Amino acid sequence: MRDSRFITAILTMFAISLLTTGCATRSAHHATSVVQYLYPKDTKHVETATIPLLSLPLRVGVAFVPEDGGYQAHLPLSEKYKNDLMKEVSVEFKQYPFVKSIEIIPSPYLMPKGSFTNLDQLRTMYGVDVIALLSYDQVQHTDEGLLSLSYWTLIGAYIIRGEKNDTSTMLDAAVYHIPSRKLLFRAPGTSRIKASATPVNLREQLRKDSEAGFKEAAVMLTANLKEQLEQFKVKVKESPQEYKIEHKAGYTGGGSLDPVSLGLLAAFGGALFWSGRKRKG
Repeated sequence: MRDSRFITAILTMFAISLLTTGCATRSAHHATSVVQYLYPKDTKHVETATIPLLSLPLRVGVAFVPEDGGYQAHLPLSEKYKNDLMKEVSVEFKQYPFVKSIEIIPSPYLMPKGSFTNLDQLRTMYGVDVIALLSYDQVQHTDEGLLSLSYWTLIGAYIIRGEKNDTSTMLDAAVYHIPSRKLLFRAPGTSRIKASATPVNLREQLRKDSEAGFKEAAVMLTANLKEQLEQFKVKVKESPQEYKIEHKAGYTGGGSLDPVSLGLLAAFGGALFWSGRKRKG
């Protein structure tokens, strides 16, 4: 009798496995696109980039590209997080003396599919010629199936359905010169997080994975942005045919040398001056 119950439990477990091993894949996708914002398909005017005239020092704007569908109740990034990330990007720009000021532009001022017409409006409102457009793309795949372990009880097997999560995230900063429509450079940041959860805490786990994915991608983005800014500074000097430079009134171009270099030059010049006076004496 006991053997019969044991065999029945085994057969029951096997039958449940056949019914539940079929995997159901779900996914959630949230994204914003610089291309769709600047070059919407329904626009009639085709923008052509020209050689940018960079007026130093620069006034730079930082903004998030709007969601194509307008306002959505469930978005992976809160306005607070967007604002915090824009502040981090601003810090990277502020390190350079050829940047005069940074303007953080609130999301409501950017319209879905606003194109360069919207950027021209922002240029008038905030007085910026260069803008860093931030966008994101996050996909969360959920494979629904059985966990590898089954718990045995006195009445048979207790099978727990589980979820296998894969969260892929990308943040991107595209820096444009508004008057010329020229893309100056871009800096991406990516992340991939794998985790698992039972259906009870699945929603909470997905939320945590989403936040962790954006944080990891943001760290990479800021590091790449710093590198791209350094490369851009060199590129402007080495490629005068691609970029034109002018100095605004009162700007002497002192940003070409950092304060340490200027101090060393001053000290060296002072030493030569006193050395010359001693020789004459």
